[in-house]
Amino acid sequence: MSEIPGDLSYIESHQWVRVESDGTATVGITDFAQRQLGDVVYIGVPDVGVTVTGGEEAGVAESVKSASDVFSPVTGEVLEVNEKLEDEPEIVNEDPYGEGWLFRVRLSDPGEIDGLMDAEAYAALVEDEE
Repeated sequence: MSEIPGDLSYIESHQWVRVESDGTATVGITDFAQRQLGDVVYIGVPDVGVTVTGGEEAGVAESVKSASDVFSPVTGEVLEVNEKLEDEPEIVNEDPYGEGWLFRVRLSDPGEIDGLMDAEAYAALVEDEE
């Protein structure tokens, strides 16, 4: 069974979002997603300053066995990207909910989070897919 932290929100394409105390949001891929991908060799993230849209493609994750689009769970301006992933994409495999985060955004609509899955709903989705 995948690790599914209770303090995050999720989308069906296996990305997570955490709203930080300053009102920004951090986005990453889930433990389930990184296990499905296998050994991650490349992560493509949006450029700082770009606006990503909830539910739309925002990057790519490539592994030794496949490539998968990364979708943004929320809409907002990209404030920061995880530059460590450029040289160490395997961090996504090692710590998908911590050091393996992908990008941070300034939320356009904080209420958008309310429409996402909580950990319980996401766990049910993963159980169906495993």
